[in-house]
Amino acid sequence: MSFQLIGIKRGMSRIFDENGEMIPVTVLETGPCIVLQVKTKEKDGYSAIQLGFGSKKRATKPLVGHCKKAETDPKKYICENRVDKPEEYKVGQEIKCDIFASGDIVDVTGTTKGRGFTGPMKRWNFQGGPATHGAKFHRELGSVGQAAYPGRIFKGKKMAGHYGFEKVTTENITVAKVMPEENLVLIKGAVPGPTGGMVLIRKAIKKKVVKKKK
Repeated sequence: MSFQLIGIKRGMSRIFDENGEMIPVTVLETGPCIVLQVKTKEKDGYSAIQLGFGSKKRATKPLVGHCKKAETDPKKYICENRVDKPEEYKVGQEIKCDIFASGDIVDVTGTTKGRGFTGPMKRWNFQGGPATHGAKFHRELGSVGQAAYPGRIFKGKKMAGHYGFEKVTTENITVAKVMPEENLVLIKGAVPGPTGGMVLIRKAIKKKVVKKKK
């Protein structure tokens, strides 16, 4: 599992490269993340570190006690990272966004905006019926099953229903700029989720290799 940092999506902006070309970017506030716990194979059965990010005003006593061991305030977001050498980390250690650099290829995971109950055209991009006068349906689903056999709707049929609020990962996107002094990472293009939503950023797992032409 690739090492991932917790961050907050702060919105979109733009920057200019050395050639004066405009680059649309998404601003992510990523850290510093605090190591809340170090897990080892001998004690926990696997090697991992637990990271916390963001302050939480109202927290339960177990969470307060857990974060107190790292001498930090209760964290709003907590995630684990599998690591090969947990002895390299200490409880209370800060991990900042400087582990990334401009030009890195990363994956960003976020939760998409919830859109409630929607019809098939918005949810699945169906074409819909004729929009002209005399049509009996415009945005309806249409036929969904068969007649006598099998006489039912197959499981997984694309129909109206709940749309959005799903975990989505955008893969192989480029880090445009890193600003460690402000704990900001600027990602080229868009990432899933609303402004203020939590995201996870990691080095790309399935990095695309561009073959040079001979």
